Amino acid sequence: MKIIIPVDFSENSINALNFAVALAGKKDSEIILVHVIEAVFDFASQASIAIESLHRDASSLMQNTLAKYQDSNLKFTKIIKEGTASISIARIAKDSDATLIVMGTQGASGIKAALIGSTTINVIKETSVPVLVVPAESTASEIRKVALALEFSSHEEKFIDWVIDMSIRWERGMEFVHVQTASDLKEEPGIQKLEEFVISHYPGLPVKIHTFYAKTPVEGLDQFLEENENVILVMCHQHKNLWEQVLNRSQTIQMVFHSKVPLLVMP
Repeated sequence: MKIIIPVDFSENSINALNFAVALAGKKDSEIILVHVIEAVFDFASQASIAIESLHRDASSLMQNTLAKYQDSNLKFTKIIKEGTASISIARIAKDSDATLIVMGTQGASGIKAALIGSTTINVIKETSVPVLVVPAESTASEIRKVALALEFSSHEEKFIDWVIDMSIRWERGMEFVHVQTASDLKEEPGIQKLEEFVISHYPGLPVKIHTFYAKTPVEGLDQFLEENENVILVMCHQHKNLWEQVLNRSQTIQMVFHSKVPLLVMP
């Protein structure tokens, strides 16, 4: 398993690194630290000198950061390069055949600042690799389960296995969340199919499916997260309506994803 960790050496990016290391545990994982230098200068001579200095500083900071994990059984690799952060991160993840990208939020306002008009949302848009966004105050030891939000669409089938496998690897419980928004309150047929799928493919794995009835999917997720704080919430980027609602409602973003709940976005 290869995990990409973009670092700018801020407290939040180091917290994301600690989170990823704790999840990886002592398993066969490789942590790839990526620092992207984004520099614009008016004069070529200034650019050459400044970029050389930035490379030197980044290399020193990388060494100091990795020194803290010298007793870890994990493999660490460092990459320092110039370019646009989101494009570079997405390209490195693809070229290295990464399993996961883990990113920290930026600033005191948490994921609201990180997602809207920032590197994080651009990475999510540009990469085909799952992205785990870790809020500033979140620690892996507090996470008890992984919760996959489902709409029971055909495109979701391809990543149900992936998410279940990750929950087993991370030794966290696995649950599912579905929000029923239709006026018809009959049981969603996809729930029974999901139960049958898990029982047949993962015998012995407890199946827990939360169903919430709400006007919008986001309101349903709000209800779930009010009752479940120690969770990694998994969403599919192809959930167009849900994803757009999350991004367009700042109050919801603050409450749901501000400082407690890591968000794993599936491409």
